[in-house]
Amino acid sequence: MTQTNLAESSPVAPAKPPETVSKPRLGRKRDHTRDNDILEAALDVLAETGYDGMTIDMVATRAKAGKATLYRRWASKSDLVLDAVACMKSKDLDMAALPDTGDLRGDLVAMVRPPNIRDAERKLNVMTGVVSMIARDPEMAAAAHEAIVAPRAAANRVLFERAITRGEIAADVDLDTLSMIAPAMAAFRTLILRRPPDRDFLIGIIDDVVLPAARRGTPAH
Repeated sequence: MTQTNLAESSPVAPAKPPETVSKPRLGRKRDHTRDNDILEAALDVLAETGYDGMTIDMVATRAKAGKATLYRRWASKSDLVLDAVACMKSKDLDMAALPDTGDLRGDLVAMVRPPNIRDAERKLNVMTGVVSMIARDPEMAAAAHEAIVAPRAAANRVLFERAITRGEIAADVDLDTLSMIAPAMAAFRTLILRRPPDRDFLIGIIDDVVLPAARRGTPAH
């Protein structure tokens, strides 16, 4: 009796279809179209209530936005404040259209655009709020510096580099220090002395501090 070949006689189990790998669902795309409105609302609330009195809920109400929208975009009140201040500063400064008068002093003076009285008061209150934020969380000081001082220092550096190219100042000047002088002094006046830097103050820095330092060692023409 011939033995049956079990391998041949047994029915072959159908191959399992490959498992369908489910693609992860993409999260809901964040809508940044209202960011400017929210940041402006944050500045208004900060100026009116101070940092300690400010809440995310207040900003959401002022901006007519959902709280969840704000929390998805900004993890904390301090993050929101820093973004709002950076936005405020960027509106005062167009890196693509810096003054080019052909003269270093002319360029620096052309950068002086003091706000009107109402805006100056609002900005002073905003900066006062930033001081309170730093007092509560000293680790935020570096981030505040980047938002407040660094943008103007970067613009000044461009103006000094142009002056070097024109031969107005020596090529070996300390660009980092020169670029920081005016923004740092203006920030000190605003944040520490609680006094807005008016036009006379800013031009005084240019004529009495910045230009003498920039032209030190430069041969007279």
